[in-house]
Amino acid sequence: MTAERVQVVGGGLAGSEAAWQLARRGVPVRLFEMRPVRSSPAHSTDALAELVCSNSMRSDAPGNAVGLLHEELRRAGSLVLAAADRNRVPAGSALAVDRIAFAREVSERIEAEPAIELVRAEVSALPEGLAILATGPLTSDALAAEIRTLCGDALYFYDSIAPVVYADSLDLDVIFRASRWLEPAQGDGDYLNIPLSREAYYRFVSDLVAAEKMPLHPFEKPIYFEGCLPIEVMAERGPETLSFGPMKPVGLEDARGGPTPYAVVQLRQEDKSGTLYNLVGFQTKMKVGEQKRIFRALPGMQNAVFARFGSVHRNTFIRSPELLDERLQHRARPGLHFAGQMAGVEGYVESAALGLLAGIFVAAKARGGEAPLPPVTTALGALLRHLREADPRHFQPMNVNFGLFPPLEGGAARGPRRERNARIAERALVDLAPWTAAVGAAPARL
Repeated sequence: MTAERVQVVGGGLAGSEAAWQLARRGVPVRLFEMRPVRSSPAHSTDALAELVCSNSMRSDAPGNAVGLLHEELRRAGSLVLAAADRNRVPAGSALAVDRIAFAREVSERIEAEPAIELVRAEVSALPEGLAILATGPLTSDALAAEIRTLCGDALYFYDSIAPVVYADSLDLDVIFRASRWLEPAQGDGDYLNIPLSREAYYRFVSDLVAAEKMPLHPFEKPIYFEGCLPIEVMAERGPETLSFGPMKPVGLEDARGGPTPYAVVQLRQEDKSGTLYNLVGFQTKMKVGEQKRIFRALPGMQNAVFARFGSVHRNTFIRSPELLDERLQHRARPGLHFAGQMAGVEGYVESAALGLLAGIFVAAKARGGEAPLPPVTTALGALLRHLREADPRHFQPMNVNFGLFPPLEGGAARGPRRERNARIAERALVDLAPWTAAVGAAPARL
């Protein structure tokens, strides 16, 4: 065993998974969890890996991106997935759990592991030496202040996210490509633009104001930055607000001709391959069903497939593409790794996945080596690639989705989306096997 204990801060899904992966590889761990010494507004128990919102880990179908991530985590020896499988409850094709039994299972396994020392205390300063920060979206004020000192304005405390759609689900006969004030000789432009007539614009504004919104959690306050107000909040300020804000049409012309739009919705490329597009300035707290209904009513969006829906909620995350290396280590603070939602992912399973990866990376480093990166064709590798290659200026936490994966090649890239996704999943599991063997992964039998 390594003499010096690796410090893991945070006993949520990511921290518990990271500690487990370290211990399974013979590396001693000191896992810090501040509850019950100090609780958070979102938690109701002292258990590790408490699920504070839904009890669902979303689809378990292998042809779904998160279902693929489930299977990859199982094959990589995830404690979280093993506990979820043992404590699952009926939920159709989804993986849902008895949250009390699930958290108890994780807690008991961590507490019974000889290589893990569980410390119930608040950490208010950045740890020295090899360490993993996995404190989640409700990081305590004292530690958040320390992280801000390290990360500067690349630390965010509020999460305003716009929807992301698949490019091949958009109608490009209606939507045109252009950038503001770009001359024809300079090319087609970087943005996709949805033109709206005066009547369509006012109908859209009316729908936004009347839409059902997600209620805030008790621990959240409706505090918004003026630079990233929810689209419906802007609409409530007056019917012309959006036409002078993110939907202003000035400087945008369709080179194919047609009437001058009264307002425009712009979509910005989200990934290098051009698979995904973000609705610029459209962060929203509307319910998912309302987002589908209202955004699909926009011209050219009638068949839109969403890779991510918009949301606004309390969060703490860093601008990972600017700050972290490919193994989740802070570039300016060698030895300090980030995992979970703090590193810029959304969702229970994605948080656990980063915990698993951080644990594997740090375990290899503690033994004087370096663990290989998972292939980018896998869900684990696709998440890591997003964290290092996303545009830092527009970085937002992301759920796993097939838009993050490298596209298929040749004939495999053709056919219905469901068949293409199945082929991506098959490729991922084939490519995963050499990596799990190389990092010494084994099923987490409980």
